[in-house]
Amino acid sequence: MRILVTGGAGFIGSHLIDRLMLDGHEVICLDNFYTGHKRNILKWLNHPYFELIRHDITEPIRLEVDQIYHLACPASPVHYQYNPVKTIKTNVMGTLNMLGLAKRVKARFLLASTSEVYGDPEIHPQSEEYRGNVNPIGIRSCYDEGKRVAETLAFDYHRQNDVQIRVARIFNTYGPRMLENDGRVVSNFVVQALRGIPLTVYGDGSQTRSFCYVSDLVDGLMRLMNGDHLGPVNLGNPEEYTILQLAQTIQQMVNPESEIQFKPLPQDDPRRRRPDITKAREWLGWQPTVPLHQGLRETIEDFRSRISPSGEKASKTTVPPLG
Repeated sequence: MRILVTGGAGFIGSHLIDRLMLDGHEVICLDNFYTGHKRNILKWLNHPYFELIRHDITEPIRLEVDQIYHLACPASPVHYQYNPVKTIKTNVMGTLNMLGLAKRVKARFLLASTSEVYGDPEIHPQSEEYRGNVNPIGIRSCYDEGKRVAETLAFDYHRQNDVQIRVARIFNTYGPRMLENDGRVVSNFVVQALRGIPLTVYGDGSQTRSFCYVSDLVDGLMRLMNGDHLGPVNLGNPEEYTILQLAQTIQQMVNPESEIQFKPLPQDDPRRRRPDITKAREWLGWQPTVPLHQGLRETIEDFRSRISPSGEKASKTTVPPLG
């Protein structure tokens, strides 16, 4: 098939492209390189089945494709709050443009939505029927509400124009190729531990998250795209950890001498987050397989190859072995 991946040079998008290319598809990667990076797709640049287009999806584009994986949007608070108007434009206008493309060429369209549509949840764990507790005017709203509108658009295009849609609600995902400055909790802790500076825990660390390794997530996205169910479907790891537990685990794996520092909790930071993946199990035959320790080892090794203790980028020849 000919497959378009928006945000394809990003963390999740580039892992998805790896799988699609290895499966023998023609892949078009669309990215404006706001948070994506060319190094993530370097190995495919001269492949005859791969095409890279630098493009911002808030502007329309005409392509001929069979499937569209719509992943383009900064997904970490540091990046989506840096330019919140741009973030919501990407979620609304970008999604409109991609759905319009899907309608014109009769492509199947998968929206990478997010667990953030549940806001600070009042029920636990979160199932797809839960309608969320989102602040529409908070500092995270450009992303939370942007993704909620993107879901609305997808279902309206499906009902009104018969576009084949799939909607995935992605929970915390981690793994190699995460940006070191993205402000997400796994990358924050790993980078801080590698640089020998205190690990920053916001609040008392009792808030919980669940962490899904990127290869598990990509498998779920592909099963959803090629299955029979529209969604929305939660894709995430149902194992729940407190932020303090995660900090202590990474501290022990990287640098047991590291300190843990506590700071005030940011506005609208969810207290608990864990997916109910009953639908993913029943509809897709999917559940995560990579244990947290194993996934963290791979992630730490990747960060170690890019970051030296002094904070400078490390060269490949001076990478110390994983302890």
